[in-house]
Amino acid sequence: MAQNQLKKLLGVGFGIAVTIGGTVGTGILRKPGPIAQDIGNPALIIAVWLIVGVYALVGSLSVMELGTMLPKAGAWYVYARRAFGDYAGFIIGISSWLGSVSAMAFGAAVMSEYIGLLSPSLIDYQKVVAIGILVAFVAFHSIGVRLASRAQEVMSVLKAVGLLAFVIVCFVITPDPKSTASVDTVRPLAEGGIWLGMLAALQSVFYTYDGWHTAAYFTEEDVDPSRNLPRSMISGVLLIIGIYILVNLALLYVLPLSALAGSKLPAADAVQVLFGPGSAQVVTFLLMISIMGIINAQIMFNPRVIFAMGRDGLFFPFVTQVNNGGTPLNATVLTASASIILILTNTYSKLSDIATFFFVLCYASSFAALIYLRKTEPELPRPVRAWGYPFSTWTLLIASLAFLLGVVIGDFSSSLYAVAFIAVSYPFYLFIRRAVSN
Repeated sequence: MAQNQLKKLLGVGFGIAVTIGGTVGTGILRKPGPIAQDIGNPALIIAVWLIVGVYALVGSLSVMELGTMLPKAGAWYVYARRAFGDYAGFIIGISSWLGSVSAMAFGAAVMSEYIGLLSPSLIDYQKVVAIGILVAFVAFHSIGVRLASRAQEVMSVLKAVGLLAFVIVCFVITPDPKSTASVDTVRPLAEGGIWLGMLAALQSVFYTYDGWHTAAYFTEEDVDPSRNLPRSMISGVLLIIGIYILVNLALLYVLPLSALAGSKLPAADAVQVLFGPGSAQVVTFLLMISIMGIINAQIMFNPRVIFAMGRDGLFFPFVTQVNNGGTPLNATVLTASASIILILTNTYSKLSDIATFFFVLCYASSFAALIYLRKTEPELPRPVRAWGYPFSTWTLLIASLAFLLGVVIGDFSSSLYAVAFIAVSYPFYLFIRRAVSN
């Protein structure tokens, strides 16, 4: 019989796997090209990836305090609501949910494109294939959390091993580094100068790192969150930083900077440099594994946001039903359905353009919540305390707000969508509260 209680089935192995699986997607294999175009300097390229990695690592040290202090499903939503009330929680919860809904739609659409490359007969049916992918994931997750968590662990291991194998191959089999790489070459700055280039690069890297906090969504289902969440987040983030830096170094080693900057899929170009035309299908296969892992993670953590909101009376109560396998099935179906609507209407790319704004808004809200709750509820049990507090948390909050301001200035038209969303959310919030109360 359906109930509204999640099951404690998860441990540190899953936490690490879902951190990697929820973060490492197609971005690391696709974004290095545009980032090289934006910055034009190898040292700055590595610096940007490292800076955001340190942000994620220090951010995880703050989120660990919140996650172990409030071990409930929902992550950002839970922290914002506890600190700032129902409406703030609603804004952050919906922002988090919509951002991940668009990312999941984007992932399914991209995966259908790669399936079309491997099977040309399906090219004309990409929307059908993308929808089929999401339906298949919902069916799989309906079996239960235990099976879904094992699948996440397997896919994350395959993803990490595949990327590390790519790095090793790049450094071991490169025919002639002097003729194929120009690591010391500095390209002319992208149009708009170094600051706009750095801002554009930071937006891309922030999007690629989003997911570093994924383990925090599952503290309610963790058998020992106070012990497992810190181990999961720190280990997962360190592995992600290592993978991202190594992949970028490998690409810079194999490809001339001019070739990297002009590449839409630099990993495939690097493999072709090493093994010749036709070998890029290996990268296509790795991309598909990466996408499967990230969709599996998204379809696990994102429904838990609206599940938590529904349980608190801030979303429709039907999303709180949990099946015998521990899956919030109605919330999962609704989340996948929202992604399918974005695919059918071709609107997922527009939402993806402002997804980084939503993600960093959620980060900022959590850092602000930690600072606020330290002052207003000092008596709350805190099994883990944020390292370097208050300096570390305040620095992250200021950096997040500065980034949001930079996005507004640098991409004003896209930012208007985010501001408009926040503006129209209040009537929707009131509507839900009245509907639930009735």
